[in-house]
Amino acid sequence: MTPTIIETPRLILRPWLESDAESLYRYASDPLVGTPAGWPPHTSVENSREIILTVFSAPETYAVVLKETGEPIGCCGLVPSEIFHSNAIMDNDAEIGYWIGRPYWGKGLIPEAVSAIIDHSRNKLGKGTLWIAFYDGNDKSRRVAEKCGFTFHHSEQNGSVTEHFFSLPV
Repeated sequence: MTPTIIETPRLILRPWLESDAESLYRYASDPLVGTPAGWPPHTSVENSREIILTVFSAPETYAVVLKETGEPIGCCGLVPSEIFHSNAIMDNDAEIGYWIGRPYWGKGLIPEAVSAIIDHSRNKLGKGTLWIAFYDGNDKSRRVAEKCGFTFHHSEQNGSVTEHFFSLPV
């Protein structure tokens, strides 16, 4: 089966490749990128390669690639259903996850990628409600959700961590 490639005005969303490991490490080793999203900074190019082969090989997980340079600068896609963050997420729903390298913050690139994933989920995958979850204090993720039309649904406490859930019926 041919892998899905999604284009936006400035981006190409495509499957991750092993050859993306150096670019992934460049951005995912920054503690200001992964820590607010709940994952540890990558520790080496080999660690990033392993993430590509395991986590980022999941269906509907895309490298966010700048058309201008061809470099992967982040990730956007649907969270695999076995690791949905809330029991409120139903079978035909989908949770969108995303991050982008710090040099690209504030440029509207992740809202552009998320909007493309929304369209793909609606038009190609026939998903029901879409969800975005983020941890308390991750205001950048909250702003992406709001810019893309998601509204607050609920919050959940997991130990000392509060996670907020925004939804968008499609």
